[in-house]
Amino acid sequence: MKMGKTPMQQIGEYLRIIIAALILAAIIRTFIVQPYYIPSGSMLNTLHEGDRVLVTKFSYGIHLPFMSKEIFSTGQPKIGDIIVFPFPEDPSVDFIKRVVGLPGDVLEVRDKQFYRNGEAVKEDYVIHSDPGNIVPVRDNMAPITVPEGKVFVMGDNRDSSRDSRYWQFVDKDTIHGKAQMIYWSSINFKNIKWNRIGTML
Repeated sequence: MKMGKTPMQQIGEYLRIIIAALILAAIIRTFIVQPYYIPSGSMLNTLHEGDRVLVTKFSYGIHLPFMSKEIFSTGQPKIGDIIVFPFPEDPSVDFIKRVVGLPGDVLEVRDKQFYRNGEAVKEDYVIHSDPGNIVPVRDNMAPITVPEGKVFVMGDNRDSSRDSRYWQFVDKDTIHGKAQMIYWSSINFKNIKWNRIGTML
């Protein structure tokens, strides 16, 4: 006669399932995809406060857990990519911005107009929330060349974004990943922006 599992055996089986699920979740979060919350309007109108985005962790390189440096490269950022990276002035904080300059590019800002390699860049996604004021650094930046292994990033809301104009470059091998999709959008569960859910970036 076949005996059923004892309560302790059932508890042990449940624990093994929970542990396996936690390990799988950790692997997915570390190497495959991770969710991020957008806390500000620096990327308007592309990303709104309250958006939750999925970021692919393998887009540019593989990192070991708890290490900022990549162990090997899987690709290079491209102009227009939206990336997540540790804030250079406080690596404990993650930032999300758009790549606007690659190694070798000469970048400049004149009266809010962004130039790459001497040519004015048309950026349909950019907004200016303070169009009537010209502020040093934010709206006028002397020509600067992006070094090897670095990228230059800016927020889409150019008048309300602390980005590479202030602290220059992001190390390519510290980038956490590339934002791919908005999977949820709400400041609270009473104000869900259904039309933004599923938007590809």
